[in-house]
Amino acid sequence: MTDITLAADAWKDIDQSTEALIDKWLVAEGDTVRAGQPVAQVVLVKSSQEVVAPVNGQIEKILLQAGDTFARGQAIARLKESA
Repeated sequence: MTDITLAADAWKDIDQSTEALIDKWLVAEGDTVRAGQPVAQVVLVKSSQEVVAPVNGQIEKILLQAGDTFARGQAIARLKESA
């Protein structure tokens, strides 16, 4: 199982207490994704960012819904890696 998070470099120069907002999901639970494929759009300090799948696999669980906020390093979904 692999956690899907917003890339660490997106948080560069951002205050530690700042949270990002999930704008919309581009995939659903059960969808198959490839490494690097955008899975969600988020807003971080008025800037739109894409969250991408870190590896090939299947979206096993979406942990947060559109409109939810999340902290640096927090998983927003879980991915079951494909063999």
